[in-house]
Amino acid sequence: MNAPEKFLAGTAAQPATGSSQPHESARAQVAGGATYVDDVPEVRGTLHAAPILSTVAHGRLKGVDAGAALKMPGVRGVVLARDIPGDPVLATFTHDEPIFAREKVEYVGQVVGLVVADTVMQARRAARQVKLAIDPLPAVLDVREAVKAQSFVLPPVTVRRGEPEQALARAPHRLAGSLEVGGQEHFYLEGQVGYALPLEQDNWWVYSSTQHPGEVQHWVAHALGLDSHAVTVECRRMGGGFGGKETQAGHVAVWAALAARKFRQPVKLRLDRDDDFLVTGKRHPFAYDWEVGFDDTGRIRGLKLMLAANCGFSADLSGPVADRAVFHADNAYFLGDVEIVSYRCKTNVQSHTAFRGFGGPQGMIVTEAILGDIARALGRDPLDVRRANLYGVTERNVTHYQMPVEDNILEPLIATLEQDCAYRARRTDIAAWNAKSPVIKRGLALTPVKFGISFTATFFNQAGALVHVYTDGSVQVNHGGTEMGQGLHTKVCQVVADELGVPFDRVRISATDTSKVPNASATAASSGTDLNGRAAQFAARQVRQRLAEFVARKHGGQPEQVVFAHGRVRWPGGDLGFEQLVDEAYHARLQLWSDGFYATPKIHYDKHTLTGRPFYYFAYGAACSEVAIDTLTGESRVLKVDILHDAGRSINPAIDIGQIEGGFIQGMGWLTTEQLVWNDRGQLATHAPSTYKIPATGDVPAHFRVALWPEANREDNVGGSKAVGEPPFMLAISVWEALRDAAAAARGDGHVRLDAPATAENVLKALKD
Repeated sequence: MNAPEKFLAGTAAQPATGSSQPHESARAQVAGGATYVDDVPEVRGTLHAAPILSTVAHGRLKGVDAGAALKMPGVRGVVLARDIPGDPVLATFTHDEPIFAREKVEYVGQVVGLVVADTVMQARRAARQVKLAIDPLPAVLDVREAVKAQSFVLPPVTVRRGEPEQALARAPHRLAGSLEVGGQEHFYLEGQVGYALPLEQDNWWVYSSTQHPGEVQHWVAHALGLDSHAVTVECRRMGGGFGGKETQAGHVAVWAALAARKFRQPVKLRLDRDDDFLVTGKRHPFAYDWEVGFDDTGRIRGLKLMLAANCGFSADLSGPVADRAVFHADNAYFLGDVEIVSYRCKTNVQSHTAFRGFGGPQGMIVTEAILGDIARALGRDPLDVRRANLYGVTERNVTHYQMPVEDNILEPLIATLEQDCAYRARRTDIAAWNAKSPVIKRGLALTPVKFGISFTATFFNQAGALVHVYTDGSVQVNHGGTEMGQGLHTKVCQVVADELGVPFDRVRISATDTSKVPNASATAASSGTDLNGRAAQFAARQVRQRLAEFVARKHGGQPEQVVFAHGRVRWPGGDLGFEQLVDEAYHARLQLWSDGFYATPKIHYDKHTLTGRPFYYFAYGAACSEVAIDTLTGESRVLKVDILHDAGRSINPAIDIGQIEGGFIQGMGWLTTEQLVWNDRGQLATHAPSTYKIPATGDVPAHFRVALWPEANREDNVGGSKAVGEPPFMLAISVWEALRDAAAAARGDGHVRLDAPATAENVLKALKD
C-alpha cells in the first residue's frame, strides 16, 4: 500500500480542491517580491562567469588563446576542460556530451570554456576576446543528409503492426507525401542560470533554475568527482521552463560549479539571451515521408511512415522524444496495418532537447496532415474523415504499440464541440466567403488530441513529499517537483489542505531541495501534479490518521468517524479547532509530520520493441480554429478558436484554463511564426527577439473560448484530475490545418504542401507550388 488504508479518517466536502485558488506566488510575482535565482542575495566574493563559444560548426580544436581576455579589467581567469577534477563528460544516459569541448567542436555555440571575472559584463566582454584555433571539418546540417549518411545519435527504431505493404496494395486509394516541421526555441522569460557556492568540507550548495534538481545534483557531483551527498541543489521557482530546463539547466550549473571550485569562491553564470539561443537545444525539427492507402470514406487501410528527428550533436533526451513521437503518430486514430520508422539523426547544431509535448506534437502533426490530404483527395469534409478513423470503444481500440485505449471519450467530446462551435454552419459560411473573396481566403479545422500521460521511462514515475504540521496548526509542504509558473505548488497545497481539512491559506510550500526529497524525477511529462500531488496527499493522510487515532483514543469512537473540514475536527459528541487538536497532540508526543511516496500503477513497456502500456491514462481534447490568409502576401491571422479539453475533475479550473490557453498559443507560435534558421555555416541566424518571433498579445484572437469536459479521470488519480500541461499544446494543430484548408481554397486543386511554421513565405510557397 502507498498509505495506511486499513481505515481512513473522514473528510467533509472539499473546499480547496476544485476551486480556483490564486497561484501561491501570484501576489509576490505581481509585487516583484518573488525570488528567482538571479535575485538570491550574492555572497561576498561572488564572481561571474561567461561562456567561450565555438564559431565553427564542426572542426578540430587546436588551441585556446585567452591572452587578450586575461588582460581585461576584472578578469580572474579561464576555466577549460583541463580544470575538470571529475569525469570530463556529462553524466547523461548516453555519456556522449563533453562538459567543455576538448579535441573537437561540434556546433556553433558549443561551450569551450568560461571566462571568470568580478562582474557579469566584464566576464561577457572578455569571453568575446578569447581566440579559438579550429581546423574546420565537413558539417552535417540537414536532417535528410544525416539519414542518407546514416549519421545517428542512436540506432533507428521500427514499429510494425499487421502487413502495411499488402494493405497499401489492396487499398482503393493511395497518396504519398513529404513534410518538414521546424523546431522551437523555449524562450522562457528567465534565462538559464546557476549559482554555485562552495561550503565547508567540500560540500556545495547550488541554486539552479531547473526542472530536475536531482539530475543537476548528480551531474555536478560527477563533474567535481564527489558523492551526491556533498551537493545540494535548490530551486524555489523558475521563470518558465517548457522542457528547456529539464536537462540543459544542468550544463549551466556544472559550469558554475567548476568555476567555483577552481577559484574557491562562489560563481554565478547567467546566460544572456543571445548566448542562451546559441548554446541550448530546441524542440526537435522533424522531416517526414509517408505513403497511405484508404477507402472511399477516408478510413486508413495501410500506412508507411518515416520520421527523421534532427537531434543535434548529442543524444540528450532525443531517444525518449523520438519514442514518444512514434507513440503519438496515431494521435486519436486507429492504425491497423502500419509501419513507423524513426531515425534519430546526428547533425552539427545544438543538441535538441525536451519541449512541451516531448515529441508528441511531431508525431501527431503528420497524421493530421495525412487525414487532411485524404479529405481533399476524396472531396469530403475533413472532420468526417477524422471521425471515420477515430479509435473505437469496444473494437479498433488497441494502439500500434499494443496498449488498449480504455478511457475513450473522443466521439462525444468532438460531437459536443462540433455543436457548440457551429462547425457545419461555419463551413458553409466560409465556403460562401471564399467564393466571393479573391484575395482573402478563410479556412476552418477541428482536430482532436489523445495524449498519453506518464514518463515513457517507467522508473521516473515515482515521487516523494514531506508534510509538516506545526504546533500553531500551520502546514508546510515540500516535494520533489518544481514550479515553473504552471501552478504545481498551488495544486499540491490545495490537495494537502483538503486532506487535513484546513483552509488553503494555512498551507505553505517550501523550495524544492535535494536534501529534503532525494532522487526526485524531473517535473515533466505533464505528470507533476499526478506524482507529487499524490505523494503529498499520502503524507498528509498519514498525519491525519495519527490525529484521528489520537481523537478516538482520547474521546472514544472510531478513527473513521473523525471528520476534518473547514479548520475544525468533529467526532460524534465533540468538536475542536484544528490548531487546538494539534497542540494537544504535540503535548501527547504525537508525530506531526510524515513523508509520502507514490509510484504510478499499471504502467510497463519494452523499450526495445516499444510495446506495452507506457501510459497510465490518456488526456483528450479538441479545438476548432478559423483563420484567414492574404493570398498576395502570405500573411495569416487566427480569427476564432473554440476549445473543449479534458482535464478530468479539475483541481484548480483557473490554473487549468490558463494552461490550456497558454499551451495553445505556444503551439500556435510553433506552427505559424517561430522559425529557426541556420545558415550554410551552421550559425543560428534567429537568436534574438528581433528575428525570432513568438506570439504577442495581438496574435490572440478576440474569440478565444475554452471549456472543460465535465467527466472525472476514470483512473484512480489525485482528485480525479488529469494532467494539463502538455496536451493543449497539440490543439494548435487545428490552426495549421485551418491554414492548409484556406490555402486549398485559394489553389482550387486540393493539393497543399505547407511546411511548418506557416510563415508568410511558406504560405506563399504553398499557394504557388
